[in-house]
Amino acid sequence: MVALAPANSLTQVGIGNFSTEAGAEIPGATIAYRRFGEFQGNAYSNNVILVEHALTGDTCVDSWWDGLVGPGKALDTERFCVIVTNALGGCHGSTGPSSEHPDGNRWGSRFPALSIRDLVHAEKAFLERLGIYHVHAIIGGSMGGARALEWSLLFPTITDAVCVIAVSARASAWQIGIQSAQISAITRDPDWHEGDYYGVCDGPITGMVAARKLAHLTYRGEMEMDERFGTIAQQGENPLGAFRRPDQRFAVESYLDYQALKLVERFDAGSFVILTEALNRHDVGRDRGGLNKALYSSRVPTMLVGVDTDILYPFHQQEHLSRNLGNLLGLHKLVSPVGHDAFLTETRQMDRILRMFINKINDGAEPTDGFGHDPEGEWTI
Repeated sequence: MVALAPANSLTQVGIGNFSTEAGAEIPGATIAYRRFGEFQGNAYSNNVILVEHALTGDTCVDSWWDGLVGPGKALDTERFCVIVTNALGGCHGSTGPSSEHPDGNRWGSRFPALSIRDLVHAEKAFLERLGIYHVHAIIGGSMGGARALEWSLLFPTITDAVCVIAVSARASAWQIGIQSAQISAITRDPDWHEGDYYGVCDGPITGMVAARKLAHLTYRGEMEMDERFGTIAQQGENPLGAFRRPDQRFAVESYLDYQALKLVERFDAGSFVILTEALNRHDVGRDRGGLNKALYSSRVPTMLVGVDTDILYPFHQQEHLSRNLGNLLGLHKLVSPVGHDAFLTETRQMDRILRMFINKINDGAEPTDGFGHDPEGEWTI
């Protein structure tokens, strides 16, 4: 019997004691979720579409993908039951560093490091607690795309298809470097307190601001930023004075300050560190014989989406996936000056791609390996 919470109601589901891939234990772990649309079917055949959020995302997919989720939209909630979880390690209802430890204090520095595979294993346990053992599709962008890709390799029978957006098969050295610099900005803040700042102070706000500014520059495109701001001064300020002053900024500096402070208000620094580290550990080839062997082993129909101006996950990384996946539905490129965040902002293009994805899996399109071969090695047209 599948039992779901009321629509658009944030609900926590206990998944019991959770063991991480590296051998740490999280007793009494919970996963928070929301659902949109009515469940139809049963545990093994249903209309569930699981949507995976990005690094600092949450379960409110009707807000951050408002043009794509809802009645009559690409992810039509009159046809599908869209379920969105908060990733393990997050700060919006699922167990993470800011959650209460069994001893009554916060987890803080005791919260273990996680991998993308850990996030997927936790989510599978969550679905099973709901009584769901198969879903129609899994869709995710950025960190959510890494989770969708891992779903297809860890549990290939649990979904009819996946859509992997703006991510790679593994973290590149550049990605690990830039993400480690963000972690360093937070952990070097004196208010980090080795991760145990809960109840001591407001947390490493200065470090979090610096980390978010650096991260945001990788989420947006160079052309877009220059077209919007160029060398314009922030209104009422003069960054060309005789001495440098932090309150005399270029417009782009003001914009980055604004974006950073918005994140500080809604996201926990401990979760930012844990989930960023999970992205650093992302590597589908690990313990599977290498990247290409792992990708070719995939039997789940997979649609790929990339962005032509993405700095964080360049389009060549999605091209690499498309050349090696064992069951490719298609590769699509978002054309946008926005950069990595285009999958969140280019609603019209994403609408077309997601509708195409749904149509393909509903029509039972023949799988190929990306080279015109079916999985058994015969040519297809």
